[in-house]
Amino acid sequence: MAEYVVIDDLAGAVDAARLLARGDGPVAVDVERASGFRYSQRAYLVQVFRRDAGLFLFDPPPIGDFTALQAAIGGEEWVLHAASQDLPSLRELSLEPARIFDTELAARLLGHDRVGLGAVVEDTLGIALAKAHSASDWSTRPLPQSWLEYAALDVEHLVDVRDKLFAELVEQGKAEFAAQEFRAVLEREPKAPREEPWRRLSGLHTVRGRKALAIARELWTAREEFAREQDVAPGRLVPDRAIVAAVLADPTSKSALAAVKEFTGRASRSQLDRWWAAIEAGRAATKLPLERTSGGDTLPPPRAWADRNPEADTRLKAARPVVERRAEELRMPTENLLTPELLRRLAWSPPDPVTAASVGEALLTLGARPWQVEETSQGIADAFVGSVQGVLHASETTS
Repeated sequence: MAEYVVIDDLAGAVDAARLLARGDGPVAVDVERASGFRYSQRAYLVQVFRRDAGLFLFDPPPIGDFTALQAAIGGEEWVLHAASQDLPSLRELSLEPARIFDTELAARLLGHDRVGLGAVVEDTLGIALAKAHSASDWSTRPLPQSWLEYAALDVEHLVDVRDKLFAELVEQGKAEFAAQEFRAVLEREPKAPREEPWRRLSGLHTVRGRKALAIARELWTAREEFAREQDVAPGRLVPDRAIVAAVLADPTSKSALAAVKEFTGRASRSQLDRWWAAIEAGRAATKLPLERTSGGDTLPPPRAWADRNPEADTRLKAARPVVERRAEELRMPTENLLTPELLRRLAWSPPDPVTAASVGEALLTLGARPWQVEETSQGIADAFVGSVQGVLHASETTS
């Protein structure tokens, strides 16, 4: 096994950047985080490969400043797999590509049955990658050589994969589809924070009453604050199920909370004062959460449409098979041709009048790419108009 060296100082990073600047063609980039172990999503290893330059493994915390690396490769095409997962961590290091090639997204557009990195490498190059360390704690130091080998292989073949996939995209007439999708990933704004993130507690549906929900909210907030302070994944301190169990047990004292056997986790007992203070704060709260939220602009589930908005239900049922059929013709998953959410929003609130042009404008406003509009707008418009005519015909027949 090759001996992999991690660059863990600024001088080494500057030297590596100088070599990468002299390399040729696209740059393969990958990131390893410590998801499930750390609170943050920061990068604990950045892997970079470029032809005629070589492969480099960077340790971000001790390096600190990636200005030289950004200057060396920032203007080049970066090849990433599932870029939307890695871009936030890279941007935290002020590493920002001018353009990208996403091998996972390309494989989806091409209709590959398997789109994980290992599968795509195997399908395109015939090389099998071991994926044994994908869920490891990458904040561990020193990193074992077997982990470093896994990390290196994640980028070592990525440029070759990119070339194979690009040739397939050209052959299938999908190169422009891919270019628009890659640009959309790069330009996508981060999601706005949830107004009440504590409602994502697993098992919260078993909690009844606004007072009890207030206690759950305070316990979640206390755990979140402590997790941020310690840079530990919240669920490793106290799992969701333990928080819900504490709420349901409704303990009358700190010792009663400690006696709740389901209240587990590495900080459940060591931080008992913290959790008890949160329970008392929840009980004293005067601003109580609602039992149910409106969900903002979330649409009702389609199964409820027949009662809530029967015309929309008819439109959706008419248009969905049209989009699915076009996706089959293009040999790609339906959600990559047009996400179900966009079609639902369009069916719920269509433009007036319904034409291919107005449907296309509505889709663009909702965030669809031009190629998606070109491939779907006429079919959706025809389906919407046909559904209305079908309803009118049926009512005339019955009358």
